[in-house]
Amino acid sequence: MPSGSAPGSPGSPPAGPPPVTVVVGEEELLVDRAVSAIVAAASPPGARDRPPDVEGTDVHDAAAAGLAPGELTALTAPSLFGGGCVVVVRGAQDAVKDLAAELTRLAAAPVPDVVLVITHSGAGGAKGKALLTALASAGAARVDCPVIKRFGDRMDFLRGEFRAAGRKADDGGLRALLDAVGNDLRDLAAACSQLSSDTEGVISQAVVARYYRGRAEATGFTVADRAVEGKLADALEQLRWALATGTSPVLISSALAQGVRALGRVGSASRSKRPEALAAELSMPPWKIDRTRQQLRGWTAAGLATAHAAVAEADAQVKGEGTSAGYALERAISTIVAARSHG
Repeated sequence: MPSGSAPGSPGSPPAGPPPVTVVVGEEELLVDRAVSAIVAAASPPGARDRPPDVEGTDVHDAAAAGLAPGELTALTAPSLFGGGCVVVVRGAQDAVKDLAAELTRLAAAPVPDVVLVITHSGAGGAKGKALLTALASAGAARVDCPVIKRFGDRMDFLRGEFRAAGRKADDGGLRALLDAVGNDLRDLAAACSQLSSDTEGVISQAVVARYYRGRAEATGFTVADRAVEGKLADALEQLRWALATGTSPVLISSALAQGVRALGRVGSASRSKRPEALAAELSMPPWKIDRTRQQLRGWTAAGLATAHAAVAEADAQVKGEGTSAGYALERAISTIVAARSHG
């Protein structure tokens, strides 16, 4: 999530943003939100919910790669008609040498009534890093928007979205939403907005499942969970629903493979270690390690070997060797369930 200086603070009068801010990171949604917040803070009171130029604040938004030498100076020049302006320069890691120098000069000597916002991916090799260092040395404020990769951070992102909407979701609901929607932040933010508007009460797993009409329950991972737990009827029901709603057989086969592999990895790890201590070693979130330990009941080494073979065969079938992907997956699920029961 964005970190760094933010315009204003609770309980204080609205304050304008710093004259120059660099927004660093590759998480596009968070970068766009940070830029929008700065533009809104630069708008006069009473105009923050309207286009910024309505009340005299002009906004110029340009890609660094498309700015010709001297063009930035023209954009930041004082207006003959007065009023402030905001200049957003995106993708500064692609700035040519002259533009990078121009950005650094503006950071060191900001133009009155001009708010300059610079976005930078944080990448770009030595050239990109040198510009970031120069901007920091010149006094530019910085907001970091790193890519959200960890499961726990995505859960925190969802909690923040619901909190901002005045809603609450329990952990089961958050996990179900990740299963249903995926990991893209824009999709997740849109889903949070929809659920906040269209549902009531605590957003739970059941609420998410009802809202997505089975999408959350019929993912390949849920099919895999029911199979490794030995629930044949449930697994086949979820499989048929997943296929009927357009889930790719390859994704279901992959989920089955991941489910069986997780059993093997967790089963071979120390049973005395807490899930939190094993998370880094197994590259799995603690909650998944805990759930996999529960799923291990009834499994033997011989049974896992049989399940691995069944998944490998199904994977080959759904990738072109068989005539019916659905039949291949049904047979794999039946074999997995039997392997758990009989070893």
